[in-house]
Amino acid sequence: CSVNIGGDDPIFVVTNAHNVRQSSRLVVAPIGSTIINDEGEEMEIKKTAVGGVMSEGMFCDSSMLGWGSGSSGIAAQVPDSFEVGSAPPTSKPGAPPTASSESAIPAVEVKPLFEKKLTKEEKKKLAEERKAARKAAKEAKKAAES
Repeated sequence: CSVNIGGDDPIFVVTNAHNVRQSSRLVVAPIGSTIINDEGEEMEIKKTAVGGVMSEGMFCDSSMLGWGSGSSGIAAQVPDSFEVGSAPPTSKPGAPPTASSESAIPAVEVKPLFEKKLTKEEKKKLAEERKAARKAAKEAKKAAES
């Protein structure tokens, strides 16, 4: 599947989740993201070949996100109100929390799956700021020596 994750270029994700459809809003963990595996341990996503095809990420299910409910192997869907490229919600959208589920499931901090890629203009501005900071530090050092 070619997947738009909010960057300039889409990524390619290989999956066997049967609920993946065109134009679906799904939670994606691109390369470098950390998810929770079936044993409850953190696992980093790496580029890998699946069935001879390179996959640059993974669709997350509810348990990977620490939502506690939902089926394993079913890609977690989010409403259209969630912006493409944003961090996944901390709890399953649309499901009201129940007292028994909150106490039975340990709290998990959900980190953003990836950081937003900078545009060329943002990279250029950041480089100029760093250069100005280095120049100011060099001048301050030179002034302190004399």
